Amino acid sequence: MVTVHAANKHDTMSGIFPAMWAVEKYPSIRKISADGGYRGTFEENVKSVLGIEVEISMRKDPAKWQLMAKRWIVERTLSWLNWSRRLSKDYEILVCSEETMIKISHIYTLIKRL
Repeated sequence: MVTVHAANKHDTMSGIFPAMWAVEKYPSIRKISADGGYRGTFEENVKSVLGIEVEISMRKDPAKWQLMAKRWIVERTLSWLNWSRRLSKDYEILVCSEETMIKISHIYTLIKRL
């Protein structure tokens, strides 16, 4: 699922929508992993609305590099988007067209890997 929102809306407030979609599609989900930026509001929203625990991945020592469980999958996927020229700048005016361009970029990346 791809969710794009206006820049004046924080990710922690909009993060509940993909979480709700994921739980609806896969009802066996018992825990959601999230970045450290999702502490607080997102955790509370998911717990109160969905009744699911949120696991926050935090660095133990910010001074040194370390592999964090499952986080590399998200980082890798987001870095694939950086190769799409259309997504490198804010060309899109509408949120729905931006979401569509992200999906097209992922489709293109996956087809190249076949």
